[in-house]
Amino acid sequence: MRLRGVISSIAFAWLLAPAAIAQNDIGAVPIEKAPYHLPVFKNEYVTVLKIDVPPHRSTGFHTHTTDSVSVNVEDADMANQLPGEKQAPPQRSVRGRANFTAYSKQGPRTHKASNMGETPFHNVSFILKDSQPGRFTPSKRAGVSGYTEIMDNERVRGWQLTLDPGQTAAVFAQTAPGLRIVVDGGEIAELAPGQPERSMNLRLGEFYWQDAGVTRSVRNTGTTRVRYVEFELK
Repeated sequence: MRLRGVISSIAFAWLLAPAAIAQNDIGAVPIEKAPYHLPVFKNEYVTVLKIDVPPHRSTGFHTHTTDSVSVNVEDADMANQLPGEKQAPPQRSVRGRANFTAYSKQGPRTHKASNMGETPFHNVSFILKDSQPGRFTPSKRAGVSGYTEIMDNERVRGWQLTLDPGQTAAVFAQTAPGLRIVVDGGEIAELAPGQPERSMNLRLGEFYWQDAGVTRSVRNTGTTRVRYVEFELK
């Protein structure tokens, strides 16, 4: 009986060996070290990644482990592949689309993304360092002209601001720290009570960390439509 048990254990281990070898062969790395994923900003709350995959290039297998938000800043055709599976058909990554993924609930995810089109896959993502929300209460911008809410979950609240030349968004108070990501650049002026008007030239794919406790409005002072997304942490 003991010999039979030993043989059974060996057989079970032999069955598992190919899966373990295959996993090692993948060579997955943490998302912060994946090809074309460049950490460009870190603080106590987030790590920001500039993701820029040229046409016909791949990110290699990499693993997501913590909650994150991503914003596409250029259209691209991307194909996803999970370990041990065939590459899925490409899907269109639409400019301006924002996504949140709760890896803290879903568990780690390993995959590879390949750019199948002729335009770069340009994306700005931020990884949340806290494992749980509850540190901040973001502002509510319902009724604030110019802003459209695009995301509200347990970790972040987000809005899109679109301003044509000459338009001004209504004033509001930001109550939690967060991030601004530019989708369509142009010239704006920020107006804060008691402060001089502050002009800015925004460019595609730029991001700005924004502290809490700021009251402001924004005016488009240029000749092109300006569009960006803003998020506040929870």
